[in-house]
Amino acid sequence: MSVELKANGLGASELMMYHCGYEECSPGHFYGPAVRDHFLIHYVLNGKGTFHANHSVYTLERGQGFLICPDTITYYAADISDPWAYCWVGFHGLKALQYLEAAHLTQAAPIFSSSDHDYMVHCFEAMLKTMKLKSGRELRLLGILYALLSELIEVSEDSVIQNRNENRSEEYIKTAIRYIEMNYSRKISVTDIAHHIGLDRSYLCHLFKKTLSKSPQKFLIDFRMNKAIELMYNPLLSLGDISRSVGYSDALSFSKTFSKTKGMAPSCYQKSIHK
Repeated sequence: MSVELKANGLGASELMMYHCGYEECSPGHFYGPAVRDHFLIHYVLNGKGTFHANHSVYTLERGQGFLICPDTITYYAADISDPWAYCWVGFHGLKALQYLEAAHLTQAAPIFSSSDHDYMVHCFEAMLKTMKLKSGRELRLLGILYALLSELIEVSEDSVIQNRNENRSEEYIKTAIRYIEMNYSRKISVTDIAHHIGLDRSYLCHLFKKTLSKSPQKFLIDFRMNKAIELMYNPLLSLGDISRSVGYSDALSFSKTFSKTKGMAPSCYQKSIHK
């Protein structure tokens, strides 16, 4: 079902809604390749399908949607075994591009996911119901379109914040590893690493386990033992020299740690290298 609108000038300079609709597709049903002269948002209610644009193919399912930009060749098709049903809305206006960019939706990045499927469905259902109005139809439809775009902007901002947090976590890990690489020969602890980065010790442990599946203490030990193996290839270095070089003043403690980590005493490992 599709409904076309006749613009009456309400909000025409900022945002105009052209049409909206709903379709439950048959298996393999497709549209295109085609070019539009306005923006078009499709939102998947259930099922699956593919969207082809920018020499890329995107597979979408329930809770996802795609943006078609003006003057862009696109093609989309329903899945053969689980064809999608979707709603759409077409619009344009002087601020249409601005609102879409605020939602991080562009020709180069046309896919979005909604964290509130029910609200998205509510918006599209409200559009279709509003078509029965007579006098205030265009104005109310425009209000619903603003609400829909607002939701896309909100969802996008949540995603950006999450990405920022993930990027910040990665930077913490990289800084910790650099600190270990430069200071493993000294008597450093996990607390020293955490203080260097400016994090709580327990939070640093949480980041390491989440990102690297090991504690910072285990990472430090593994790094030191691997460095010790590298030094064993130098026949001029004794085990005592190697022990001190990787941060152990006590050779016995080094030997116990190496044996536990590598499953072999350091003396045996060194002999195997120089056979």
